[in-house]
Amino acid sequence: MNRHERLTALLDMVGEREKVDVEVSAGELGVSPATIRRDLDHLAGRNLVVRTRGGAVASNVAYDLPLRHKAARNAPEQQRISAAAARMVDPGMVVGLNGGTTSTEVGRALATRPDMGEPSGGPSLTVVTNALNIAHELAVRPNIKIVVTGGVARQQSFDLSGPLSQLFLDQISLDLVFLGVDAFDPVHGAQAHHEGDASTNRLMAARARQVVVLADSGKLGGHAFAKICATADVDVLVTDGRADPARVHAFEEEGVRVVKA
Repeated sequence: MNRHERLTALLDMVGEREKVDVEVSAGELGVSPATIRRDLDHLAGRNLVVRTRGGAVASNVAYDLPLRHKAARNAPEQQRISAAAARMVDPGMVVGLNGGTTSTEVGRALATRPDMGEPSGGPSLTVVTNALNIAHELAVRPNIKIVVTGGVARQQSFDLSGPLSQLFLDQISLDLVFLGVDAFDPVHGAQAHHEGDASTNRLMAARARQVVVLADSGKLGGHAFAKICATADVDVLVTDGRADPARVHAFEEEGVRVVKA
């Protein structure tokens, strides 16, 4: 396990348990306590955790990992999910993408689709996003029209949120929106760790004719701080093949079409 993988693992542990112990973490990750102390000091210096005597705790209640630290998590599943999602898009559509690693992968998959690069006298696709990193990556694609929602950038991610983004989204319509979420439950709906993200995502969903939730199997049945939308507001769930069949059936009972990538 290299240092990046170890830092990501420590952040995962803090996110799941709310606190970690140096000695326990050292045993789980197979390194010395001194290495864990240095890693936690590094994360604390970037305001990702708060150091305590003998360990560390999450830096805030609505804990969220910065995008660059989440990029390596569940990468094969994310790529399969994003590829399946990208196949749902037809040329000429107006597509919404919220922030997150899976949504970012969808944007990349769309940008590299051969049919999206064919000459058409105009953009093959319009992408509306509140994610600065997605806009940055797709802005160099001449066949894709990029529209950024505006708003205030969060320090822990590349997402824009707040009243400015809501004012913009009130004025547009989307053919389809892809929502990367932190949790999706048949009863409690789609959820996000941060209330600002949830609010922006909720409005994107309300402006779309079709709502597609992107969630790997580890997020199904989970819970996060703020609700994005009800399960009944979601048309399609794209997840991975490890999704529990009983949970998939529960989503289907609520009217959600489930695609296993």
